[in-house]
Order: sequence, then structure tokens, then C-alpha cells
Amino acid sequence: MSRTIIKSIAICSIAFLVLMSVFAGIGCIDQDKETSGEHGAEAESIIVKGSDTVLPLSQAEAEEYMIENPEKSITVIGGGSGVGIAALIDGEVDIAMASRKLKDSEIEKAEANGITPLEHVVAWDGIVVVVNPENPVTEISFEDLKGIYDGSISNWADIGGEDRTITVITRDSSSGTYGYFQEEVLLDEEFRQDALVQPATGAIVQEVSQNTGAIGYIGYAYLDDSTTALALDAGEGFVEANPENIMKGDYPLSRPLHYYTDGEPEGLAKEFFDYVNSPTGQDIVSDVGYFPAM
Repeated sequence: MSRTIIKSIAICSIAFLVLMSVFAGIGCIDQDKETSGEHGAEAESIIVKGSDTVLPLSQAEAEEYMIENPEKSITVIGGGSGVGIAALIDGEVDIAMASRKLKDSEIEKAEANGITPLEHVVAWDGIVVVVNPENPVTEISFEDLKGIYDGSISNWADIGGEDRTITVITRDSSSGTYGYFQEEVLLDEEFRQDALVQPATGAIVQEVSQNTGAIGYIGYAYLDDSTTALALDAGEGFVEANPENIMKGDYPLSRPLHYYTDGEPEGLAKEFFDYVNSPTGQDIVSDVGYFPAM
């Protein structure tokens, strides 16, 4: 066979291989597009951020929702009501969790950013004042509670307890629980300067459980055997922190828990919001330790 013929065959073979590679490449591209369409473009996700009080509720709701809808993703992040509201104002999240209402300044800032915050009540909660189980004090008046948190009372003996310094524990100022407690108990006065600030409710539970002289305040869902809830007297007699008293409105530190969205929720945000407010979602509210919104 002449060199010319061999060379021609070789050129044809190379051309054939290149052509086949091109077709194979097209096939891969089409397959990638199909895969992306099935697992990428159709996948939906939202971010829910804010209140540490609402956090365990939203985590439980999101977990159950995603079990039923595995193709969808809901990311739930804590950090405090103020953090979640700020993220909503900046357009960074789909739903802000809050254990307080928006402030006028936050509404103004949201509107300036083209955001229209819409409030949704998803559950009810009770703020529980807790002490170490070894503390003999079992009840406290609002007057004495205010004195402890504004700094005018610093020893348990001053309110009928043991001669022991009171370790006062509070949430950080970004917390909706902090703002609610300041308004309802301190009557908008400042917290004492030596109060031990904790970034999350779980940290308050841990500190009180380990410190005999400590006092703190937490959402009812965080109450367990490691702390003791005090009965409260807001002027009409002592009322225990229990589900019955909170749901009836007899307990003086009962409050609604909120989701905030930019206008009416749409897409996955609406689907998740509707799920939370469905009978199934409201059963989860009770399972977590809060109280149904309806």
C-alpha cells in the first residue's frame, strides 16, 4: 500500500474520531442540562432567620416539611429577632422570625428599601423566669423582678431567699425576648450594667443550671428539669408558668411569636407558611412546647 493511501486513511480516521468526539460532547451537554433541570432548576429553597425563641419551632416545622417535600430546601438560622428583621429589611431572607413586633424605625427603614413587612402570628409563648433548682425561692413579684434587673436588689436574702449574691442573666439587645422583657418588666428602663449577657437562650439555661445564685428568662419551650420556673405576680396574685395559664392569658408574660415577610408570601415561602398554619403545623407548635396561634 502506498504512503499516499496510508496517509489518506489516517487523515480520515482522525477526522472520524474528532467527529465522534463532537457528537459525544453534545450528548454530554444535553445530559448535563437534563440533570440540571431535574435537580437544579426545579429545586426550591428559602432562608428563615431570626428569633432564637422561634428557632426550635421553625427547625421542627422545616424538618417535617422537607421530609414530605425532599426536593425543597428550607434553611433556618437563629441570631435574634433584630438580626432576622435586619436581614429581611436588606432583602437577604424570605422569612424573618421575631418574638416581638417591628419597631417604627425598622418599618421606616424597610419601606425606604422597598420592603413591605407583613406580620404573621404563628404561635404563642410564655416568658419564663428561671432559677437554679437548689434555690429555695419559688415565686417573685414584678416589683422584685424589676429590682433585680435594674440593679436595686442584688441579694436573694432581700426577697426572702438565702444570703447569696444574685447573678443576673439577660439576652443580648438583638433578642426580641430582651426587648419584650425590658418593656413588660423594666417598664422600658435600662438593665443593670453588671448583668451577664448571653447570645442565645440555650446559654441562659446552661448558666442558670450551673449557678445556684443565677436568675434568667427564657421562652417556655426551653424549660426543662435543669431549671425551676418561678410563679409571677404582676399585681393580681401569683400565677404559675404552665400551658393552661399561658393559653388562658392569665400568665403575665404571654406573647405572640411572629413570622415577617415582604408583603404576602409567594412560592415556597407561602407553601411553608401555609404548612406552619395547617393543623399538622400547629400540632408541631404544641409538640415543640409552644401554643397554637388559632
